Amino acid sequence: MSKKEQFKNPTFYDNRELSWIKFEHRVLDESKDKNIPILDRLKFVSITSSNLDEFFMVRVASLKDMEHAGYKKKDIAGMTPTKQLQEINTAVHALVEKQYHTYNRSLMPLLRKQGINIIGAHEDLNEEQSDFVDRYFQEQVYPVLTPMAVDASRPFPLVRNKTLNIAALIQSKNPDSKLQQGSRQELEFATVQVPSVLPRLIPIPSAQGERYTFTLLEQIIEKNIDKLFLNYDVVCAYPYRIMRNADLSFDEDEASDLLKEIQKQLVKRQWGEVIRLEIEHKADKRLLKTLAEKLEVREEEIYRINGPIDLTFLMKMYGLAGCDDLREKPFVPQKNPRIAEDTNLFTEIKKGDIFLTHPYETFDPVVDFIKQAAVDPDVLAIKQTLYRVSGNSPIIAALAKAAENGKQVTVLVELKARFDEENNIVWAKKLEKAGCHVIYGLVGLKTHCKIALVVRREEDSITRYVHLGTGNYNDSTAKLYTDCGIFTCAESFGEDATAVFNMLSGYSEPARWNKLIVAPIWLRNHFISLIQREIANAKEGKPAYIVAKMNSLCDREIIENLYEASAAGVQIYLVIRGICCLRTGIDGISENIHVTSIVGTFLEHSRIFYFYNDGQEDIYMGSADWMPRNLDRRVEILFPIEDETIKARIKHILDVLLKDNLKAYVMRADGTYSRSSRRGKATVGAQMQFCKEAMVRPQKEEQTWKGRRFIPVWAFEDEKDES
Repeated sequence: MSKKEQFKNPTFYDNRELSWIKFEHRVLDESKDKNIPILDRLKFVSITSSNLDEFFMVRVASLKDMEHAGYKKKDIAGMTPTKQLQEINTAVHALVEKQYHTYNRSLMPLLRKQGINIIGAHEDLNEEQSDFVDRYFQEQVYPVLTPMAVDASRPFPLVRNKTLNIAALIQSKNPDSKLQQGSRQELEFATVQVPSVLPRLIPIPSAQGERYTFTLLEQIIEKNIDKLFLNYDVVCAYPYRIMRNADLSFDEDEASDLLKEIQKQLVKRQWGEVIRLEIEHKADKRLLKTLAEKLEVREEEIYRINGPIDLTFLMKMYGLAGCDDLREKPFVPQKNPRIAEDTNLFTEIKKGDIFLTHPYETFDPVVDFIKQAAVDPDVLAIKQTLYRVSGNSPIIAALAKAAENGKQVTVLVELKARFDEENNIVWAKKLEKAGCHVIYGLVGLKTHCKIALVVRREEDSITRYVHLGTGNYNDSTAKLYTDCGIFTCAESFGEDATAVFNMLSGYSEPARWNKLIVAPIWLRNHFISLIQREIANAKEGKPAYIVAKMNSLCDREIIENLYEASAAGVQIYLVIRGICCLRTGIDGISENIHVTSIVGTFLEHSRIFYFYNDGQEDIYMGSADWMPRNLDRRVEILFPIEDETIKARIKHILDVLLKDNLKAYVMRADGTYSRSSRRGKATVGAQMQFCKEAMVRPQKEEQTWKGRRFIPVWAFEDEKDES
């Protein structure tokens, strides 16, 4: 077997879905960190629940579809869809058990010590609380509920995706009554949906000395469920929830109106195949059997929950009034030193490229870029891609205003941004109504790149101003996600930006690109050529380094090239937040590859790529991870960093990320992750350090970085696995 063939060995790869579950363990581990305030720890439990829901609705659903279709092809790790589903169910059951063990044994006792109590069972209410709950049910809840019994004349209802429900077994008190004619003296099934229009976390009277006491809406309904079935005895009642296949699939070539087709598919999302059933762990076996049969779920798809089902409600507790001592002091994004109050952005960009780092620096300049363009009489056109935007997006408002002011406004709205489809349809219609030219991209491809172009008339020429970023044009997530971006008016970037939008709106491929590298046609080969160049340098005895930061790595061809590079002696440092199908520490294959994952207050989202290039140091940023979907099935943009001042800052960012031993997890040779060792080292938390740097940076960026000699850590430190 040739060396290159050896790199394809399935044992050298981790399954994508199982790697994701490992990431969820890292997120959950943050909720166990005693150095984090209790309300912040609750957030991490909530995040794992939310992530798990999406994982089932999309990834597990996709595998179920493959299994039903008889698809037998093995994945990168040599597993069929059926084998993957078996392994996933085993791994997720363990994750959920760990999640509720953390909730019950660690977080709830700590919360009670701080005077906050969640009463999880209505039997635990005292007399005052019980009376309050009964009144609340009668006045607020009862009018909203619709109980549904199942019998010969009433079929099993369609239970909606992700809704919380209460299932009950009931028995007629008077089977001979006219209302219940035909009923026999046997148990019948009934269900009632817990209304999502009401808050789930209900404050109730507290005991002396407590800050807050809550109970859950489902417990209030369960306590009073007999009032919904007056002619029946309620034998038992338990909360449950189902997860359905929510992946949108349709033939774009056959869809004459993409917007209408997606709207139609969104409705179908509520009624897809059931792929997970969660139910209280003490549920009556007869009740569970009925649910399992009617919903057609297998034993391994049933999750018996020891606690409240769906822990996403914990996120609601984060903002509790009077509890500032129980959460981290929020970081306030700082102003970029290049951009003072009331700065004319176009004038400032003319002086040189501007580098932005979010959330350490405010996202306001990106919003202001569009706002200023909307009212500038010299601006002729604005073009922008939108993938995910906030609920009341100021960028959407600015684009609409620009169109109303007579600017030529072109907006690509990606309708297929998963779980944001409905939101994006609303914005697309609003923009069209304002007079914007709205396009929906190329058939079969998601448009995932982040680019905005402003065309401005200046003296006797036209100048094109461009913003390129690693994250979405979303002012809300920009406070939570780490991303980078640049402003430039370099003509080469402006020409390429125009070509991108012409390609998206008119299907015209440019003959060549000046600076941008665009997927799905050019990006994969460009990355491979950059890796191969480091391999060639290493074989010639030259220093060779690759540093890459991204969300996920699961592309086989990229991994094969990284293995080849490692075997040739290239030192490779990967900072990968989530999925990583590459394995480290394989003899002769990946000893020179080091993988860390940083899970902290902010979600690591930026994509940065560094190639030593025999000392020339090529640095790129972009919107794409090293995944097949990003390289082959999306419109993505990779852009080079050419300004030496900005390059120095990015090398510093990578350096600090690789030094992190506070929030970093290191991949071990067996594929597991453990906390980065602090033995004999000063404590470094990258996110914390970047926050401090943003607050103390001098007013002029050049004073800090221009002309600075910068030697990155990977050029002189041996970061070998310490296991």
